[in-house]
Amino acid sequence: MKKIAIIGGGSWGTALAIVLTRARVPHRVALWVRGVDVCESLRSRRVNEVYLPGFELPGEVGVSSDLGEVLREADIVLGVLPSAHARATYTRMLPYLKPRMVFVSATKGLEHATHARMTDVIAQVVGPKFPPRAAALSGPSFAREVARGDPTAVVIASADGELAASVQEEFSGPTFRLYTNDDVTGVELGGAVKNVIAIAAGVCVGLGFGSNTIAALITRGLAEMTRLATALGGRRETLAGLAGMGDLVLTCTGALSRNRTVGVELGKGRRLAEIIGSMRMVAEGVGTTAVTVELARKTGVEMPISEQMHAVLDQGRAPRDAIRELMERRLKHE
Repeated sequence: MKKIAIIGGGSWGTALAIVLTRARVPHRVALWVRGVDVCESLRSRRVNEVYLPGFELPGEVGVSSDLGEVLREADIVLGVLPSAHARATYTRMLPYLKPRMVFVSATKGLEHATHARMTDVIAQVVGPKFPPRAAALSGPSFAREVARGDPTAVVIASADGELAASVQEEFSGPTFRLYTNDDVTGVELGGAVKNVIAIAAGVCVGLGFGSNTIAALITRGLAEMTRLATALGGRRETLAGLAGMGDLVLTCTGALSRNRTVGVELGKGRRLAEIIGSMRMVAEGVGTTAVTVELARKTGVEMPISEQMHAVLDQGRAPRDAIRELMERRLKHE
């Protein structure tokens, strides 16, 4: 029986701990939680009152704030970390990591300083010790719905087909279906950049615009994501799948989307610092927007929606002015 060590006790990490106890293949699950209050809540009441209230963590899931304890004898290391903390946390994990371990990243973001995808971060941190075997987990998956048992389909991507197939078999269950993919670049970029488009969708909602606007934004946003992903080595068909279009539709239309919520509040006139200060959970798109724009400029890819969200988030442009700029761009062929 394999052991899965989940690193990160936020809403997504907790939801994965719950759903993995329902998988077809039996295994042991251990959850690492950094915050003392969250750890205590999960240990004593078996509920993550801070990040995922209302859902009981099965009794067989071990919970600890000790990295060494959680990683001991682990076969699969499932990283569910904010992108801003990923490198530091993987570095802390190094003394406990073994070559036989498989690494799965469920983080949908890009490292701000280096623009690196999360599997690249794992390779850079762990590589000097041993060559890590890694995969990326992404797709349309709100934590609350996964924990509730709503049927959910996601993607597990790795250049190693056997590795992807083994994780697929290990994680899949009656309400959690995994598809394999070997396009790690496309899957990780889709999961990260869709958050930027979701902020724009929220802005449109906050400004009072209707379904026409959101439909146009999703469609043109997908075109942006696809251009960037293919320029960086990803495949067009990956962005048309679960990790691209699927996740984009979810985060642009679903009320549970943190990135969409940030956009809605911006559209209503609230300041970004105030919005972020009132949130307990990370909206990855806020930091990913600047990275996306920098990657687009570096590769010569046109990304007007991302550019305007960068102007709103980092340069103080009024949301209504940003939308007007998009509508008044030079007319062109689709």
